[in-house]
Amino acid sequence: MPVEVRGQHLLAEGIRLHYLEHAGDGPPLIVIPGITSTAITWEFISAGLAEFAHVYTLDTRGRGLSAGGPDLEYWLADYARDTANTIAALGLDAPIVLGHSMGARIAIKLAAEAPERVGRMILVDPPVSGPGRRKYPIPLQWYFDGIDAASRGDPVDTSNPVLRNWTASQLALRNEWLPSCDLKAIEQSHRSFEEEDIHKLMPNIQCETFMIYAEKGGTVREEDADEIIGAIPNVSRMRIDGVGHMIPWDNLATFVAAVRGFIKANPAP
Repeated sequence: MPVEVRGQHLLAEGIRLHYLEHAGDGPPLIVIPGITSTAITWEFISAGLAEFAHVYTLDTRGRGLSAGGPDLEYWLADYARDTANTIAALGLDAPIVLGHSMGARIAIKLAAEAPERVGRMILVDPPVSGPGRRKYPIPLQWYFDGIDAASRGDPVDTSNPVLRNWTASQLALRNEWLPSCDLKAIEQSHRSFEEEDIHKLMPNIQCETFMIYAEKGGTVREEDADEIIGAIPNVSRMRIDGVGHMIPWDNLATFVAAVRGFIKANPAP
């Protein structure tokens, strides 16, 4: 039976933030999407997760229906504070936090510095770039070109393997919402991939953590996964084979099953 879905806004420190709520029967689950993903583009994934969780999918600042603009900043501390404020405003007691790509880096920042806000954490293909490390594999210009093309109404360039398995409706939704992405937000967030060190935060994470990473795409390699497993005190991992960085778009069923397995095997205390 389909769950109730609704969009809602809230004010956090004067900043308007938007989220989509899938009122599933299960523990609260906060979903933080990646650098140019909005809550609505995650709707088909959130619907799958709502089979066993009550899902709140965020529009991070500078995307979707959340506030953006040149007067805001877009570093990990800003996103993590927004997420903590959202959790507080929703009255949630240490929900599960799932972050994909940039969202996983935000989740790491939140869990390390506001541990009371996170009960359990799921990291999905987190960019491991940072000072002195290899660069994030997707260049900033690719995002800018995509936003520019979508703003003109051009068809999506599906030659990039990131988009290889997207359906026509998913591509159309991406094109509809890409222009909502604030250019400063994208530029500063991409700089954060190179300038902010998430690895130094990992030893401070105390919650039960599950990392899902892709076989392909080059965001998380095996040696990166080994390093993360050695850095976070209470962590397990699962590699999904045959998929790239946009894991749920490439293999939704396996992704949802992996999240379900972690949540069901690790019930809240």
